[in-house]
Amino acid sequence: MAASVESLLEEISGAEDPIEELQSLKTALSSIPLSTLRNSVSGQRLNVIFSLLNTNEREKVQLCVDILDRMLMALSPVHLVQNYRVELQGGLTHPDDAVKILALTQIGRMVEHPDAVTEILNNHGILCEVIHCIGEEKMAVAKQAIQSLSKLSHSKPGLDTLFQNELLKVMKDVMGTSDIVRYRIYELIVEISSVSPVSFGYCANSSFISQLLDELTGDDVLIRATAIEMVTTLAHSQHGRQYLAQQGIMDMISNMIRGADSDPFSSLYLPGLVKFFGNLAIMESPQQVCESYPAFQNKVFQMALDPDPIRIGVALDTLGLLGSTVEGKQVLQKTGEKFKEVLLRMSQLAGSGATELRVRSLEAISQLLTLQPEQQTEDLLALTESWFHLLSNQPLDMVRNISTQPFPELHCGALRIFTAIATQPWGQKLMVSTPGFMEFILDRSTGQTKEAKDAKFELVGSLLSSSTSADILGSQNYLHLKTYLKEGPYYVSAVAAVSIEGAD
Repeated sequence: MAASVESLLEEISGAEDPIEELQSLKTALSSIPLSTLRNSVSGQRLNVIFSLLNTNEREKVQLCVDILDRMLMALSPVHLVQNYRVELQGGLTHPDDAVKILALTQIGRMVEHPDAVTEILNNHGILCEVIHCIGEEKMAVAKQAIQSLSKLSHSKPGLDTLFQNELLKVMKDVMGTSDIVRYRIYELIVEISSVSPVSFGYCANSSFISQLLDELTGDDVLIRATAIEMVTTLAHSQHGRQYLAQQGIMDMISNMIRGADSDPFSSLYLPGLVKFFGNLAIMESPQQVCESYPAFQNKVFQMALDPDPIRIGVALDTLGLLGSTVEGKQVLQKTGEKFKEVLLRMSQLAGSGATELRVRSLEAISQLLTLQPEQQTEDLLALTESWFHLLSNQPLDMVRNISTQPFPELHCGALRIFTAIATQPWGQKLMVSTPGFMEFILDRSTGQTKEAKDAKFELVGSLLSSSTSADILGSQNYLHLKTYLKEGPYYVSAVAAVSIEGAD
């Protein structure tokens, strides 16, 4: 193998227009495992391939990128930094985006390696070029640059280098390119901030975070909407939430929700504000967040009853998120008639209208009704049962009717509601007492997609996982379910298989 790679490289260096030879090398490399290739490539000089990148011929450049991508991946980051650092740095300013992405990917590997990263940290030129790549037009180039730079945040020397004056100035200069590029730099900062309280400190001290927070109240509502997404990501870490609370950001966002009704453009950023508190509630405490910021909960209920599909969608997702926890269920139950009205609306949305909202409504309902075995106290079981019966006069039939409609995502969404109540004794009693329902569960002809078969299998598994199901469902149903589980999700009976063949 080594001989073949070496001889092909020699042929390429001797050829005037080596398109065929490059194609042969690419084919040869794809058939060699990386571990074997490592021994073949480490002794070779790849300058001949790098030099061929200096052309305007798109096909030749792409072949060289494919070859280098394979060969460089076989080499260790230390070998790369010792032998190809200059070539890779040159790739960062190459006119072809594929070359830039190749170079950034390999630099990302070096930055991750404790022995190779030192060489990179001592070379500010290469880091400047990587930062400039964030300002490139093609998003894939910018993403790869952000990914490579964010890896520096895992060590103090990396943070010290990235946030020293020279590179800090480069970042701020690149930021000035456009609104889009400014937000790419924010994306990098938010990613670095999430790593640790130490990395967050560097970002806060560099004034990037305070600049991002100022964008929340800027005049441009589209920029405001993007800023709230970034701040929501910032709140994913404990240290991030602590900082935002200290800066009064939670109160500010709550006030923005209150003032949204008087802003004709609020529909552009209001969903983001609600998502912020929805995520906060799950990470902190639903009760604490809903009590401290009542504007949030009121707005979610208001949005669920709104005619605007964007607002409804965000409200459904948020209600599902809140209701996925026991504390969230209790908070919603405390609102009494308000939540009953919302639940009825969710039932209506699940039954008719745009498919996407129906799917999101079914998902939210299944989250609201789910109770893990260890959460199944008498009070909570009574709560989920009462919610299920608020959906309709005949909720089981209503959900089953949705599952028979010719939309796989609706079918699976409806089955997930059955899965949610299948572990609860009241749900099992309802299923076994409804004529034809156990037959519906065991019928493999309903739902022919892989997702539908998986969803039905999960429903059967949930029923069997409950300690009460054997007694409630009866021995015959229980044995049928056990057989179904044993046969697996994709089982086809011999009779069914013969009749299918006969139909052909």
